[in-house]
Parts: sequence; C-alpha cells; structure tokens
Amino acid sequence: MATPQVTPLVDKREARKAINRQAILDAARLVFAELGYGATNVRDIIGRTDLGSGTFYNYFRSKEDIYTAILDQNALRLRPRLRAERIRAKSIEEFVAGGFQTFFDYVANEEMMFRVVRDQSRHVKMRIQTSEVLAGFDELRLDIVAAIGAGVLPPVDPGYLMAAIAGIAFEVANRMIERDPPDPKGAAEFATQLILGGLSKMRGRQTDE
Repeated sequence: MATPQVTPLVDKREARKAINRQAILDAARLVFAELGYGATNVRDIIGRTDLGSGTFYNYFRSKEDIYTAILDQNALRLRPRLRAERIRAKSIEEFVAGGFQTFFDYVANEEMMFRVVRDQSRHVKMRIQTSEVLAGFDELRLDIVAAIGAGVLPPVDPGYLMAAIAGIAFEVANRMIERDPPDPKGAAEFATQLILGGLSKMRGRQTDE
C-alpha cells in the first residue's frame, strides 16, 4: 500500500491550528493574570486575539479546559529543567538546591500566572493537579529513588521526600512573590537548608541504628 503523502496544504492548516491555539493560550494567561480566574470569561479571552468569537471552541471546551491546558503547558516547560538538575547532581546539596533554584527562578518569571494558580487553589475547588503536573511529581519521586540507589541521597521514604520538597517549594514560592522584588536565590537557599537539615538528622539516626 502506498504511503499517504502529506500535502503542503495540510501542513499549512496544521501550522495555523497550532498558531491559533497558542494565541488563545497566550491571551488567557494575560486575562487570568489581570482579572483573576473567577472574573474571566471566554469573551474576555477571545477578545485579546484576532480570532473570531466561535474559534475558541474549536480548541477548548470551556474556561476550565484552557486553564488546565495552561497548567499542563507550564509543567511541560518546567519539568525538563528540573530533571536535568537532578540527574546531574553528584551530592545531596546539588540534588536539592538545583531543583529549588530552577523552580523559584521559573515562578519569579511567571509570577502573575503563579498568583492565579495559588488563588484558585485557595478559594475554589479546582483541579490544579493535571496529568502533566502529576507526571512531574512522579518524575521527582523516581529521581529520588535513583539518587538513593546511587548513594546521592540517604535511604528515606521517596514518597514522603517528594511530598516534602513539593510542598516546601509551593509554600515558599507563595511567600517569595510577596516580596519586592522576589528573591529566588534567597528562597532556594532557605528551602535547601530546610531539606538538608532534615535529611542530615535522618541520616544520622539511621547511622546510629
């Protein structure tokens, strides 16, 4: 059977779809940051683009759908950077500090959208743990398991350590963005020392045992 040929017309159509989808995502980021999730409607988003009013529904089902897509896009941008830091780590401090510094730098650059996510998680029961966000948590857990196996981290519970790192990262980021200007370096140093102090105590306890 002959292989179907992709025509330039099909390529052009797919490229246009990708451009339109990204234009809607970019507009949604701006509107969510300006108005907040609750006050935003689909008309506000599409009004920030050059697209027709019905075009939105060719790509997204609802306001919640595009919000979820933004969270997934954020996770897809951040996850490779975090993994690269963890994989290259040769010590506990490098493993912990590299991830925190990367995360806090990203939050500082995406401050307005982070505020939207934070406010939504506080005031409205919305799914902020999307498939890509959850995949990022699982990557962290697997990298912890690998680091324990390589002797970089002490033999602690990977799930608990993953939850501790993720929880500290999110809560410290909440405080960091309230400072003027935000201080990613200071936030990373504080969070790193907090985790390292706990791991040091646990390693000492395991050695005593």
